[in-house]
Amino acid sequence: MANSALGTGGNLMQALKTRMHFHQSRQKVLAENVANADSPGFRPMDVKAPAGRTGAGGVGDVSLARTSAGHMGIGGRSDGFDSARARRFETTPSGNAVNLEDEMMKVAQNQSDYQLAASLYSKGLGLMKIAIGKGR
Repeated sequence: MANSALGTGGNLMQALKTRMHFHQSRQKVLAENVANADSPGFRPMDVKAPAGRTGAGGVGDVSLARTSAGHMGIGGRSDGFDSARARRFETTPSGNAVNLEDEMMKVAQNQSDYQLAASLYSKGLGLMKIAIGKGR
C-alpha cells in the first residue's frame, strides 16, 4: 500500500520509523564515546536529529505555546538558558573530552526516546489492523 493511500497514518508511521533508526544510530555513537572514554585525544560525537523535530516540547509543527510573560520559554529559550551551548565537560591533559556522566545521561534519554517511538509504532500498527478488520 502506498504512503498516499495510508494518509496521515502512513506519514506518522514513516516518521516513527525514521525516529527509531535515528535512535539506533545515536546509540552506536554514544556507545563508542563511552568505550573511548580513556583514549587520548578522543572527542565525543553525537548524531544530528532528523528534520522535523523542533526540540523539547515540540515535534514537527506542534510546540508549546507561551501564553503569559511569566511562563518559561521553551524552544526559542528567551529565559537566558541555552543547554545546547552549555559547557558540559572539560578536556583532560591527554586531550580526551569524554565525560562519562554526560554520555550515560544521553544513553538513558536515547533509550527512553527509542522505547517511546517503538511503542507508538506498535500501537499505530495495531490501530491500522483494527481499521482494516484484522485486529481486535
